[in-house]
Amino acid sequence: MTGILAIETATDTCSVAVSIDGQIRERYEIAPRQHNQLIFSMLEELLPGGTLKEQGIELIAYGCGPGSFTGLRIAASAVQGLAYSCGLPAVAVPTLAVLAQNAWRRGEVSANDNVLCILDARINEVYSAVYQYEDELALLREGPRACAPADLALAKSGPLTVVGDGCRFLEQFPEALRVRVVATLIDIVPMARDIIPLALAKFQNGEIQSPWQVQPVYVRDEISWKKLAQQRKPA
Repeated sequence: MTGILAIETATDTCSVAVSIDGQIRERYEIAPRQHNQLIFSMLEELLPGGTLKEQGIELIAYGCGPGSFTGLRIAASAVQGLAYSCGLPAVAVPTLAVLAQNAWRRGEVSANDNVLCILDARINEVYSAVYQYEDELALLREGPRACAPADLALAKSGPLTVVGDGCRFLEQFPEALRVRVVATLIDIVPMARDIIPLALAKFQNGEIQSPWQVQPVYVRDEISWKKLAQQRKPA
């Protein structure tokens, strides 16, 4: 696998990255509610002219959620269309894992750290999951879940590094959890370039999707991811 296109639009940051022969190029912008206008202009800058296959792309990866309802739909729609038209497989990568991978790339965490990745769900809730690292890749240890900050509880013990914009709710965490926090990294956001190593690992494990399998994934309780079709109310 030498060519990967990655798209991440789950938060206010819109980013597109391309990895060809290990060389990564990326475009990103913090632009709430403008992802739909930005995503294809970024793609054109990174891969001008010709089909994706002609430019060396063999796989399309995307941040599948949780995150902004509209942002996730934009990424899924773009990936689905590109994968179908170009005859390419897709790989879905959880957005909270992308957040953890960004913290690792920046050298802010170490392999044995308990990293609580947390995003503002904008509905008086936060999305959260705990990660550690193995072979320099974010590895899920607990979660994901959605809940009010005051209801956040973790089974895993030990010190915590908290990553993501959900850090702003730290004072609302239960005291038993708050006293475990040793560092907060509020400025780290999910970025497309951090999808790439996680997507490659998933591809090597055979975790690929056909175009019609591409869709956002949402978490709305403590135990399960819920796909779009599962969220629909009966008529």
